[in-house]
Amino acid sequence: MTFSRSIKIAPSILSADFANFGLECEAIEAQGCDWVHVDVMDGHFVPNLTFGPATCAAIRPHIKGVMDVHLMIAPVDPYIDAFAKSGADVITAHLEAGPHIHRTLQAIRGAGAKAGLALNPGTGLEDVAYLLDMVDLVCVMTVNPGFGGQKFIHSQVEKVRALRAMIGDRPIHIEIDGGVTVETAPLVAAAGADVLVAGSAVFKGGSVQNPAPYGENIRAIRAAAQAAQ
Repeated sequence: MTFSRSIKIAPSILSADFANFGLECEAIEAQGCDWVHVDVMDGHFVPNLTFGPATCAAIRPHIKGVMDVHLMIAPVDPYIDAFAKSGADVITAHLEAGPHIHRTLQAIRGAGAKAGLALNPGTGLEDVAYLLDMVDLVCVMTVNPGFGGQKFIHSQVEKVRALRAMIGDRPIHIEIDGGVTVETAPLVAAAGADVLVAGSAVFKGGSVQNPAPYGENIRAIRAAAQAAQ
């Protein structure tokens, strides 16, 4: 992964056809996405249950680019090696998921992946300042984690702007996860975000048999965000 602040669109396969994950990953890449985002939920840290390392390993051969794995689980540490071995390029853990997030970030990098730190909407930036030298990505949740299709929480735009100032010239991505659409993408891009996770906004109107709408949606989100940078 080469660092760049250019806009990257990372469709969440939480909104894909579960019976055709491999083909869906191939389709969204063919239609122009930059990263493939995998939302891992445990039914404990968040109120939903989704994928494990075996799913990541199964789809990895179908992904040519970056596989971005977002762990909405607690505890995190026992599963880091398994997700790294499954082929994750980026592994993101929540600051709120455990008492020793610094150790978790060390473990992610030690396993050979890029380290991401996720922040819930109600979490401030005070603790992030002490972790910036340990992270490659900060994911700002613009919905409460656990479900796709939620409405964007506008108060998080100011958090993104403050985070961008805090990061300075460090090579750290700012990722937005939740409620990203053509309307909200410009708000977070203008504030300093460069990785936009979008689920329903990318997959709406398309299918494996008719993937062209995926490309139209990706291009529309990207164009809206780029215009605001």
